[in-house]
Amino acid sequence: MKTRAVRLYDENDLRLEEFELPEITDEEILVEVISDSVCMSTYKAAILGKNHKRVPQDVDVHPIIVGHEFAGNIVKVGEKLKGQFKEGNKFALQPALNYKGTMWSPGYSYRYFGGDATYNVIPREVMEIGCFLNYQGEAYYEASLAEPMSCIIGAFHASYHTSMGSYEHRMGIVEGGKMALLAAAGPMGLGAIDYALHTDRRPSLLVVTDVDEEKLSRARTIFTEQEAEKCGVELVFVNTKDVEDVPTKLRALTGDTGFDDVFVFTPIKPVVEQGDQILGRDGCLNFFAGPTDPKFGAHLNLYNVHYGSTHIMGTTGGNTEDLLESLKLTEEKKINPAVMVTHIGGLDAVAETVLNLPHIPGGKKLIYTHINMELTAIEDFAKLGANNTHFACLADIVANNKGLWCAEAERYLLEKWRA
Repeated sequence: MKTRAVRLYDENDLRLEEFELPEITDEEILVEVISDSVCMSTYKAAILGKNHKRVPQDVDVHPIIVGHEFAGNIVKVGEKLKGQFKEGNKFALQPALNYKGTMWSPGYSYRYFGGDATYNVIPREVMEIGCFLNYQGEAYYEASLAEPMSCIIGAFHASYHTSMGSYEHRMGIVEGGKMALLAAAGPMGLGAIDYALHTDRRPSLLVVTDVDEEKLSRARTIFTEQEAEKCGVELVFVNTKDVEDVPTKLRALTGDTGFDDVFVFTPIKPVVEQGDQILGRDGCLNFFAGPTDPKFGAHLNLYNVHYGSTHIMGTTGGNTEDLLESLKLTEEKKINPAVMVTHIGGLDAVAETVLNLPHIPGGKKLIYTHINMELTAIEDFAKLGANNTHFACLADIVANNKGLWCAEAERYLLEKWRA
C-alpha cells in the first residue's frame, strides 16, 4: 500500500513524499486518514528536529510522519484484532500514548504512524493501551479536534485545590469559582471558553484576555454574554494591550479577591507573571502553553505560595478518558470544536503551514489529506467564490452556520474536491 505523507528529516526539513507502507502484522491496523488538525506542538518538533524529546536521533535516516490530531477509516485489521475492530468503520485516536514510560507518540516518533498522510499503520501498542478508538460520529474533523479538546479537558481536571489543615487535594476547577483565561482568544483558548461554559462544573465568573482585538471580536461573536448568562456564567472579555496595570484591572473584576483558577495560553514571561499576580487564596495557575526554550522562566511570588497556598502546574495532552469526554460532549452538541478552526487546506499545504504556523493568523488549521488545496481562511471563501464554484458553495454553507466549519462543509469538500 502506497501512502503520501509529510515527513520530518530534521530541523525545518519537512517533505511531502510518496512511499510504500510495510504489510501489517496480526497485531496492527491499516487506516486511511481523512482529517488532521495542525498543532503548535508539531511546529515545535519541526523546528527542533533531533533536539525535540520525542523525535528519534536517526530521523535524518528514518524520517517520521508528522501530525497527531487525526481521524479516518479502518482499511485492514490484523487477525488478532478482528474481534475489536471492523474494516470500514471510522476511528479516533488518543496520541498521548505514554507506552511503558516512553515519550514516543504519533506525529513525532514513528516512521509509518502520523496524521499528515493518506494511509498509515497503527502499531500494536496503540491498541494494547486502548488509545485506538472506534468512532461513530458524523464528521471526521470532530474526531480530529477531540485531541486538542482533550488537552483542555485534561487541564481543567488537573487543576487542584486544598483546605487549611488538610492534606487532601480536591481535583478540578472550583465550581462556581472565578476563572481567568489569559492570552486566550486563539484556538485553544476558544476551546477552553466553550468547555468552561458547557461542562457540568462551571465557574461563576470567566474572564478572557488577549491583546489582539480581531481575535477578541471573533470570540465575542461566537460566545455572547447572553449565552454565557444562560449557562450561569458571567463572561468578560478584556483587551490588555494598552492596560498599564493588568493584574490590578483583572483583580478588580473579582472584587480584589483574586481568581481560583488561571490558565495561561502563551509562553510569554509577563503573561505568566500576570497569572501569578491575580491568583486568590489557594489559587491554581496552569501554565498550559509549552515553551520551546528549555530555560524559560518567570518571576513568581513565593510569599503567596507559602502564606496564600497559591500553586502552579502545567499539563501537556489529555488522557483517553478526556478524549472520550470530548467526543461525548461533541456528540451531544454541548461543545462545538469547530470554534477553533479558521483555515482549511490539503496535504500539499502541510509543510509550509507547519513551518510558518506562529506567523499565520487565526485559529486551528484543518487539513484534509486526500485533497490538494492551498491553506485558505474560512473567511476568504466568499471572496474566492467569485471565481471558484467550490469556494462559493462552501461560503454559503458556513454562512448558514455562524461562519463556522461544519459537517455539511466537510461532506461537500470530500465529495467535490478530492484530488
